[in-house]
Amino acid sequence: MNASNMKRCLITVTLLIVLMGAPTFIYAKVYLDVGTEKHAVEHNNHEDHEDHEDHEDHEGEQLVKLSDQQLKIAGIVVEDVDLRTIHEEITAPGEIVQNVYKTTSITPRVPAQVVERHARLGDLVKVGQPLVTLTSVEMANAQADMLVSAREWSRVKNLGKKIVSAKRYSQAQVNYQQAKSRVLTYGMTAKQRDLFIKGSNASDANGQFQLLASQSGTILSDQFIVGELIKPGEKLFTISDESVLWVEAKLTHIDAQLVKLGSLASIRSDGRDYAGIVVQAHHALDEGTRTLGVRIEVSNPDHYLHPGLFVEVKISSINSSQALVVPVSAVLRSSDGGWVVFVEHEKNEFEPVEIGLVKTVGNLAIIEGLKPHTRVVIKGAFFVQSELAKAGFEVHNH
Repeated sequence: MNASNMKRCLITVTLLIVLMGAPTFIYAKVYLDVGTEKHAVEHNNHEDHEDHEDHEDHEGEQLVKLSDQQLKIAGIVVEDVDLRTIHEEITAPGEIVQNVYKTTSITPRVPAQVVERHARLGDLVKVGQPLVTLTSVEMANAQADMLVSAREWSRVKNLGKKIVSAKRYSQAQVNYQQAKSRVLTYGMTAKQRDLFIKGSNASDANGQFQLLASQSGTILSDQFIVGELIKPGEKLFTISDESVLWVEAKLTHIDAQLVKLGSLASIRSDGRDYAGIVVQAHHALDEGTRTLGVRIEVSNPDHYLHPGLFVEVKISSINSSQALVVPVSAVLRSSDGGWVVFVEHEKNEFEPVEIGLVKTVGNLAIIEGLKPHTRVVIKGAFFVQSELAKAGFEVHNH
């Protein structure tokens, strides 16, 4: 009823009051109230009907149906979500250190002088690769003795025991073996020694020899210069295989009791996660920090990690519980800021369902809000969300 009609109605009611008295007024007022109420009820019913239709449309728009070809191209994988045993995590600071079981030092065994360098800091070397050439008076004497004893032994052996005495025969043989062992002890390899004897040239007994890499790896240090006099045992090179490193994690005494050898660990450095395993545990507290060290072995195939880096360590403890687990990539943010996963109700038909994200453990997410055996998109969830967005729909929390 518009304002003009309402005004006419009020004028009519007023006239009726004057002409017919109160009873008619009561009748007219009741009529107006009933009419108004009837109009309001009809209006409300109409709005409720529209709201219901909107709600049904809103619910329907949350579903996305994909073809088998889309699933195959996008690599979408759907699996039942079941309860799994999840171990609690212990978080601790850690530091990358060398794996000393895969590290060697290259040192001379006799006083020597550096003649030539063949490798440098940071080089990747292989077993048997020459690293440095040295010269030594002791080595020169040993090389000369070896040449002399080699010739003597060759002469005596050719003459035979029938011509030379047994003592001379034995002495020549022993002297030759000792001379060969001495040059090996001083730093020559068996191959270098045999080539040296084969050449049998006295001028070659100049005391020069090479130190070779005893393992494959990266040169981590080379603190010397050409021409420098080197003492026996002085470190020339440090070579380490950095494909496998150690992480020294510092735990409280209580937390250390919840970790065992073989426990899985996750190491985080500069936004990257690396899988590790506990291989050793210290049995004495650090006097400065009052913590107990745990050694974790971690693969480093891309050589991104280096000794000295500080990292965050998460170690699986012996305490565990049952929980629903999905890959982290299966959990997405909705437009409302909540967390959702895509649930398959019918074949190839997916709906975003709000869940609670309890925590993440490595690349796994512990969730709540779903029933066990619910089929969830564990791979390709972002593609499903994109297809839903293409249709002009947004993922809402309900």
